[in-house]
Amino acid sequence: MAASSLLALIDDIATVLDDVSVLAKVATKKTAGVLGDDLALNAQQVTGLTADRELPVVWAVAKGSLRNKAILVPAALAISAFAPWAVTPLLMVGGAFLCYEGFEKLAHKYLHSSAEDSKHRADLVEAMADPAVDLVAFEREKIRGAVRTDFILSAEIIAITLGTVQNAAFAIQVAVLVGIALLMTVGVYGFVAGIVKLDDAGLYLSRQPGEGAPARLKRASGAAILKAAPWLMKGLSVAGTAAMFLVGGGILAHGVPAVGHAIEALADRAGDFPAVGAVLQALTPLLLNAGVGVLAGAVVVGGVTLLQRMRRDTQVSSGQT
Repeated sequence: MAASSLLALIDDIATVLDDVSVLAKVATKKTAGVLGDDLALNAQQVTGLTADRELPVVWAVAKGSLRNKAILVPAALAISAFAPWAVTPLLMVGGAFLCYEGFEKLAHKYLHSSAEDSKHRADLVEAMADPAVDLVAFEREKIRGAVRTDFILSAEIIAITLGTVQNAAFAIQVAVLVGIALLMTVGVYGFVAGIVKLDDAGLYLSRQPGEGAPARLKRASGAAILKAAPWLMKGLSVAGTAAMFLVGGGILAHGVPAVGHAIEALADRAGDFPAVGAVLQALTPLLLNAGVGVLAGAVVVGGVTLLQRMRRDTQVSSGQT
């Protein structure tokens, strides 16, 4: 009897672990769009710091990220337990925010003047060069900004993961949410640490002395890394933006049954084309979800921009009167 109970317990644990593994894989795929943008945003947040302070700042932001998730995971579990009806609306809000962020990036050069960007860069350089500036306070402000960014992105990741496991048992929900939270934190900030030190590694290799083949190879590798680092950041940003539209648009499309069914029907029709049907059937939902994401992002950005202008106009009118 004891042996049977032990085997049954082991089987239950194995089943739970298998369910956790499958759901975690699904959640990881769904949150990949946020993850790509998370990498680029957080790497940008810690640039501009002295080389010896980059890793301590990344570690400080990583600890802030863990604190964020320590708040978000219990909140998500409470919502799933006591207000499961709120999961879909929260996902829709998260999807709309993803689309807003993606479209705001695309429209950045139209919404923000180049003078604003130039001023920001000039202020950063001045702050780093001026000995009168409190660099400790400057660093803390960078950390707070990165942690605020992380909270928003972490909330999106947890919301998407919660939507994936909302029908699972509570123990599985806990395991998947905690697992994804830890995986994303370690993965994101481990990779961010690598990104911010990539140029240092390239510089170190490019300065290796010697005339032999190994030394020349090191210098060539260092030069290649220095050239590739900016393109890596651009690639992460582009991939993250595209994934935001795919993930956000997919959430919104599935949140509106009529739209979701229409996309599925079009994908099925695309599969009827000879030779390329299978490819078109796979690509059609992605392209249509991205289209929904771009459209939703444009609507949200337009609404936010209009409200901001109305507020400014109201403030100006109040000041004049």
